[in-house]
Parts: sequence; structure tokens; C-alpha cells
Amino acid sequence: MEANENCGCTISRRTLLAGGAAGVLAGLAGDLLSTQLAFASPGYRGDVFVLLSLRGGFDGLSAVVPHGDPAYYAARPGIAVPKARLIGGDATFGLNPALAPLLPYWRNGSLAAVQAVGQPAPNRSHFSAMEELERAAPGTSVRTGWLDRMMGGLGGGGVFGAVSMGSAMPARVLAGPAADLGLTSVDRFVLSGENEKRPMAGTMAALYANAPAALSRTAAMATSALATTATLKAAGYTPANGAAYPDTELGRALSDVARLVKSDVGLMSACVDSGDWDMHENLGTAVPGKRMYEHLADLAAALAAFAADLGPAGLGRVTLVTLSEFGRRVGQNGSGGLDHGYGNAMFVLGGGVKGGKVYGRWPGLAKGKLVDGDLAVTTDYRAVIGEILRARCGVSDVAGVFPGVRPAALGLVRSR
Repeated sequence: MEANENCGCTISRRTLLAGGAAGVLAGLAGDLLSTQLAFASPGYRGDVFVLLSLRGGFDGLSAVVPHGDPAYYAARPGIAVPKARLIGGDATFGLNPALAPLLPYWRNGSLAAVQAVGQPAPNRSHFSAMEELERAAPGTSVRTGWLDRMMGGLGGGGVFGAVSMGSAMPARVLAGPAADLGLTSVDRFVLSGENEKRPMAGTMAALYANAPAALSRTAAMATSALATTATLKAAGYTPANGAAYPDTELGRALSDVARLVKSDVGLMSACVDSGDWDMHENLGTAVPGKRMYEHLADLAAALAAFAADLGPAGLGRVTLVTLSEFGRRVGQNGSGGLDHGYGNAMFVLGGGVKGGKVYGRWPGLAKGKLVDGDLAVTTDYRAVIGEILRARCGVSDVAGVFPGVRPAALGLVRSR
């Protein structure tokens, strides 16, 4: 079901069809039905899993810099980050200075990185690689998204169990039978055309009040979701602990995710996108004003605000993971940028993270260690997420989420 551009919301077509209804019910709103459904949760006590997709091909070597590998500097004579400018890290790795807002979380152990991580096989097509990343079941006939399978394994949730924030359509990672909700923002979650003189929501709610359960349940879900957001809007929102989100799409989306976490609406998972990481040219040096530096600075500012807003208690029940469809080439190109590559870096942020370090087996950047000129993958991203899902989200059947994959044993997170 397509979202009306003025509505700022979608209720998954999958949800509607599973409920036996057509797309016409997606616009139900108002406070005529109880909000209990929106707050319902099947006894879930795990972390809220937040997936931050860095779309376009994030260059993990610019963010988590392998300064201890001399081949890094040889491959990037114009764009390598000087060792003297790196922050955090150890004898092998350091963080790009643009990530300075996150340094307190690195030092207090709530932020970690995984290097040389990625998909089982190289795939340098944005569309195909992202589709495989979100399906996460290569070599099988499975066509659902892995977050949908996670939600199904946990018994689903209430209306706000799985949310795609900042985009009018839920991400493909949520494709499947489990219910999910797409919001551009909490404050824009309204029924297009609804006003005092046109009580569309009340009319539709009354119409389906005595309908068969398959129809009335779907109507109740839509009504409940919109009634709950109306309550949240009326209450307003001020980030806690002096958190200052950047006025960017990512900053606004993460602010809304924190808002839902703290409002206890039954959130179990959330998807957020951050785009424009496809830097084939003019990536720039690690100084303010340069392209990669500014992108990393914006990312760091949004994540630092999110962590500060949640505070230690809130962050203690959240795990956020960054993921991208592929990394970039090891060697810079003639345009001062980087073409599509393979191995990459992930960040993991949360109260249960054993942070302040870089995980994963480093394969090295010497010519004989590369995969067609790219950083090799030594850790499957699914195994990393599987470890988190098992230890922090209570997923016992990780193979049901990622077919044929065993959770990693990196020791990346503490068990709840």
C-alpha cells in the first residue's frame, strides 16, 4: 500500500492482508478505540533492536582506520587518515576524528566496532546487495526479511512492535507476515484530510466496529496506532540530558525512535536509514568541510544525541547496529574517491555492549590478502547480529532468522 505524502505513515500492506482486509483501512485514526492494542507486547523483555542502514556503500576503512597496516597508507595516498589525527583505538585501529562525539561512549564501553565484516560473497550492485543483505538467506528460497523473521520468532508484537522510521514505506528487511509500521515521524502520523468538519476516522471506525474479526482487528490496529501517536504529540517531546539532535533526517528519525523507546509503546525493533555514502569521487581528507568527514560528523552527532537522550537506563535496553550493503575498494581511484568494494565495518551501540574495542579477525591489506582488490570478509554480518539477537533479544532459534548461520562468539555483548 502506498502512503499518502501528506499522511506521513504507512501500515504495512502485509499487515493488512494478513488481517484479511484491503488497503482502504490504513487511514483509520482517532481515539474511538482503546489504545491498549498499541501498547500490547507479548511479554518481551529483550533489547529494542535498532538497525541503522548506511545506504550507498559505507567506507569502513575511513571510519575504523587500520593505521597499523602499512598497506592502508600506500593504497590511499591522498585520502588516508593520518595516524596522528586518529582517536580512540589501539595499536592496529583508530577512529576517524569526525567521530569525536562518540568518543565518550567508546571510552565508557557502550560503543564497539567490528572490522572485515560483510556478506558471504562479494556483490557490488547497490540494489542486489541491499536486497540480499535484508533478505539474509542466500542459497535458499526464503523471501522474507530477516527482521520480519526475528519478529515472528519472538511472537510478533503490538502495533508499534516493529517500526520503520523516517521513510514512508517499511524497509525490505521487514518484508513478510509479521506486522510492521512505517512512519516519516511521530508528529506527522495523521490521517490525510481529517479535520473537525470531516471526521473520516470516526466514520470509518464506526463502519467497521461490528465487522468480522479479520476486518475489525485491522481497523483497530490502525486506529490504535494513530490514537497513540496523537497522545504522544499532545504530550510533546524534549530530549533528555541535554541531548541536541542535529536537524537532519537521521537526527529527527533517531529522536523519534528514542521517543518511542521511552514512551513504552511496545517497541521491539526499529529501522532507520542514512544515505549518500556512495563516494566515488572527492571523498576528501579527514578535516572539516570535506565530504566523508562531514558525513561521519553528522552520523556521530546523531548517534551521540540518541545515546545521551536515552541515558544509561534507556541505553541499557537498546542495541543499535549499523549496516551497509558493501564496503569500498582499498585503493583510491583517480577521482579521489573509492569504488564499490567488499569487506566493511559495523558499529554496535548499547548498554549491553562490551565496547571500546574493535572485534573481528583482521585479514590485512597486503595485495595477496585482498579479494579482487577489496578488503576480505572474515566475519559474516549475520553471525554478528545473531550473537546480539541471542544474547540481548532472547532469540533462541537464530537459524530461523538466518538460515544456516551460527551466532558469532566474539563476546561483543553481555547476556541479559
